[in-house]
Amino acid sequence: MSIPVIQGDTGDWEMVIGLEVHAQVISRSKLFSGASTVFGAAPNSQVSLVDAALPGMLPVINRHAVEQAVRTGLGLMAEINLKSRFDRKNYFYADLPQGYQISQYEHPIVGKGEIILDLPGGAMRTVGITRLHLEQDAGKSLHDQHPTQTFVDLNRSGVALMEIVSEPDLRGPEDAAAYLTKLRSILRYLGTCDGNMEEGSMRCDVNVSVRRVGDTAFGTRCEIKNVNSIRHVRQAIEYEARRQIEILEGGGSIEQETRLWDPGRSLTRSMRSKEEAHDYRYFPDPDLLPLELTDAEVEAVRATLPELPDEKKLRFINHYGLPAYDAGVLVAERARADFYEAVARGRDAKLAANWVITELFGALNKTGKDVTESPVSADQLGGLIDLITDDTISGRIAKDVFAEMLETGKDAAAIVEEKGLRQVTDTGAIEAIVDQVLAKNADKVAEYRGGKEKLFGFFVGQTMKATQGKANPGVVNQILKSKLNG
Repeated sequence: MSIPVIQGDTGDWEMVIGLEVHAQVISRSKLFSGASTVFGAAPNSQVSLVDAALPGMLPVINRHAVEQAVRTGLGLMAEINLKSRFDRKNYFYADLPQGYQISQYEHPIVGKGEIILDLPGGAMRTVGITRLHLEQDAGKSLHDQHPTQTFVDLNRSGVALMEIVSEPDLRGPEDAAAYLTKLRSILRYLGTCDGNMEEGSMRCDVNVSVRRVGDTAFGTRCEIKNVNSIRHVRQAIEYEARRQIEILEGGGSIEQETRLWDPGRSLTRSMRSKEEAHDYRYFPDPDLLPLELTDAEVEAVRATLPELPDEKKLRFINHYGLPAYDAGVLVAERARADFYEAVARGRDAKLAANWVITELFGALNKTGKDVTESPVSADQLGGLIDLITDDTISGRIAKDVFAEMLETGKDAAAIVEEKGLRQVTDTGAIEAIVDQVLAKNADKVAEYRGGKEKLFGFFVGQTMKATQGKANPGVVNQILKSKLNG
């Protein structure tokens, strides 16, 4: 597969990208305390004594959060480390009450894995996962609540996060977008993270460097912190790559640093020099024993895994006979796949896919709704397809009925009866209308018989118009061919 190339003033460059995704674990309580994790609560209303770092308070590991990390690792086809350890990552900031973050460093719970990306045109690419480790989140500093003061909300302090680190295998903004989309899909299938970037439950640090096309060594990377949407990840990568190329082509060098994405100005700006591991003075947390799992515990989690997107896609291709693209669209979200299977059950699978993808998803995209918010249920859409299949209505009339279903929520059969939209299949009635059309257009009949065969579509259109679109198109075509060619 071709790698995206950026043309500079002095030659061609390529991007090297790695992502660090912070995914909030779906859990009712925090990683080391029993405080609630519900989103949207009043500031500082979900803070235990442990979260506030009061003296003498000791952390207690959340078993469910550990199981969620293992579940995610299995979903990423990764190694599960039966022995892992929590360390203290020391740094000082207003929203970090302890003065350190409990994280995993040298001994993470999940090792190497992989994600298979679905790229435009049906291409696929495998991206390596370096590791997944558990850590607690910090609080949140609020700079917009007062003109001269910063407020601190500790509701997020101690919330369980999975940091999922990719290998530097991504080569452009579209790769990064595909990676985040696929990762979010897997997490949602697994039920380990809801992936709501707008709520902060999935955030991304983007590492970007550039190098001359053909070089094998990596350039100096810069890390862009806490990018909170896939669109902004794309924009940040594009800007940062261009910035670095301009510096290098101007004879300068790239400083390894941490940068922020400014969405208002569509640029990255320097935040601080990039920290190294020794800057954090990692050491094993003395209040937590090493975490030890058994093979049996890991296998018990494995036994609960759902059918994941790649497996489901392959099944949709093999069982339903769908093209890879259609199958990929349908399995991107579990709710989409479930909706489609409900529509396709006992029906023409390809016709069902066309109606779900083209008509339903197209309508939902225009209104910004998800399939879970669809005004037309799977049963209702299936009912519409049944009316097409048994020739009660034509495909063209079906689109008008579907528009009415979206607007009113009524069943297709009720709309067809109310509006008298049943398809005319009586060959005698259709033949009479065809005769009228041919009689009115005797000049065009002569032209057609003289070799102008493209006029056939005109006769079909006139006949359908005369029947208000209700005539069975197959019957119309058959009768017209018989009369025009007879």
